[in-house]
Amino acid sequence: MKKEKDAMGKAIADFYKGRCDGVLRVLSPMFDEDEIPLATLFRSFRYMPKLEQKALKMAKGKILDVGAGSGCHSIWLQEKGADVTAIDISPYSVETMKERGLKNVIEQDFFTLEEKFDTILMLMNGIGIVGTIDKLPDFFKHIDKVLAENGQLLCDSSDLCYLYEDEDGSIDLPCDGKYYGELEYTMCYDDVRGDSFPWLYIDANTLRNHAELHGFKMEIVRRGEHYDYLARITRKD
Repeated sequence: MKKEKDAMGKAIADFYKGRCDGVLRVLSPMFDEDEIPLATLFRSFRYMPKLEQKALKMAKGKILDVGAGSGCHSIWLQEKGADVTAIDISPYSVETMKERGLKNVIEQDFFTLEEKFDTILMLMNGIGIVGTIDKLPDFFKHIDKVLAENGQLLCDSSDLCYLYEDEDGSIDLPCDGKYYGELEYTMCYDDVRGDSFPWLYIDANTLRNHAELHGFKMEIVRRGEHYDYLARITRKD
């Protein structure tokens, strides 16, 4: 990613350097404009959602933190003595993580990675980088390549069905042929506007079915309070 397109990374870098008035805007054709509170990207373990805390405690062996951002997950793991590598396509984020003291940081697209890991973390809906449902076969093919023997993928996501919930509690999903969890986002910060990108929120049953199709098994480790969940994916025995 070029720095002139790195809206989120620039926001992370500025916040770390002490600027607290920056606004990271999130644009989507499906929703009203939203903002990401930058302080949440630097949260300590104590203030992380229970799903994230559970995933970090389950991480073991050689660990990869995908889409690490400010490095909050990797920093906690490193402080606990874990062998953790943070990866992100954002040059500003990578610089910030190094400044924060992370020892192993890579500026690289996850899908070009070839090194193997015992635990792959994709938190804060990190599996969203898959983009669309039809990219899941390529995703699991790559996971099979970079996941060590007896390794685990820990990822959280949310089922967006609640967006289509009627007053009586029934769910009326759209029938346009597109999976309802496929979104498109654009990040903006000051005069930096990133390129639009697809982002996937996937319900647990769909994730489980696709995992099974590609030689993996999925178990729900913990459910959140609002259609979110933490999943553990491993190879079939």
